[in-house]
Amino acid sequence: MQQDQTPAPEWELETLAIRAGHQRTHEQEHGEPIFPTSSFVYGSAAEAAAKFSGEEPGNIYSRFTNPTVRTFEQRLAAMEGGERCVATSSGMAAIMATALALLSSGDEIVASRSLFGSTVSLFDKYLGKFGITTRYVELSNLEAWEAAIGPATKLLFAETPSNPLSEVVDIAALAQIAHRHEAWLAIDNCFLTPALQKPLALGADLVIHSATKYLDGQGRAIGGAVVGRDKELEEVFGVVRTCGPCLSPFNAWLFTKGLETLNLRMRAHCVNAGILAEWLDGHPAVARVHYSGLASHPQHELASRQQQGFGAVIGVEVKGGREAAWSVIDATRMVSITGNLGDVKTTITHPATTTHGRLSDDQKAAAGISEGLIRLAVGLEALEDIRDDLARGLDALV
Repeated sequence: MQQDQTPAPEWELETLAIRAGHQRTHEQEHGEPIFPTSSFVYGSAAEAAAKFSGEEPGNIYSRFTNPTVRTFEQRLAAMEGGERCVATSSGMAAIMATALALLSSGDEIVASRSLFGSTVSLFDKYLGKFGITTRYVELSNLEAWEAAIGPATKLLFAETPSNPLSEVVDIAALAQIAHRHEAWLAIDNCFLTPALQKPLALGADLVIHSATKYLDGQGRAIGGAVVGRDKELEEVFGVVRTCGPCLSPFNAWLFTKGLETLNLRMRAHCVNAGILAEWLDGHPAVARVHYSGLASHPQHELASRQQQGFGAVIGVEVKGGREAAWSVIDATRMVSITGNLGDVKTTITHPATTTHGRLSDDQKAAAGISEGLIRLAVGLEALEDIRDDLARGLDALV
């Protein structure tokens, strides 16, 4: 007799990360299988018609549904505490699909000004082309959020902690504001993942992920996901089904396996990042460290309350502007110079000329992206080796 693989209500996050979502096939495999197929076959024309019409459940085409993708979706939904998850081809595709599903011409978004550069470009350049307006506010200023909301506001969107300054907003309070104005609240949970933060439990309606980052954890594949209630997610699924920004089965399998070690990795990332942030904060070449795990961070108490850890992304402002920042980056021998993050390998980049390089000078200034700012995503190498690699460039500035 086949075991029931339905997640039990009492399962903890670690168990969900390993067990949820996998429905064993007749082969009784122990590991999750990959279904690299574009389409599915039927026993009769009547069965095909019933599945295409939705009268009978089942797979039709991998742009719509795929068993491997479904495993990833169900596992992540269980971990985030959502009713449903829709996987996408990238994190940006997840944001795009959410906007196309929920918004119409004339609607408005209120968003944090501390957003990933591509998100700002999507909102302003592309959604703006179709009559969707975005207003930007200071992430932590709840009064500014309230004041920016108008009759046409349908969506509030925030990254918390922000990229790359680790700013934090009170999710529960922001959810109350959104719902008082009959708007949805979407939280980009990429930096913390469900291992360290549960936005839905705090009142958010939707959680956005770039699965490319910590959900994978090893820099192997591109993907995204939206998690929330079935009502809104059915609309997001409709966009993915029709427009086609779907996740490949192979990438879904990689992400599913990544989830198995997510909790362990995130806690190890936090340990390394916390120690490194303290060291950087005391270095004479460093003007300021942005990390919510530091007691000096303006939202440290809030982060301690709504998060189960502080993550691994540190913003480091070095003295001397761009020239000094570039010299620190170029002096590294082990740390990877790349715009990606969420990897077991420590990565370093200069946001003003990479991840946020397409923003105007005014937008950079509003988001706190200075020329001396370095973004460090702390990996799982030996802490001493990471510190020594950074010290090579920092010590030369003193």
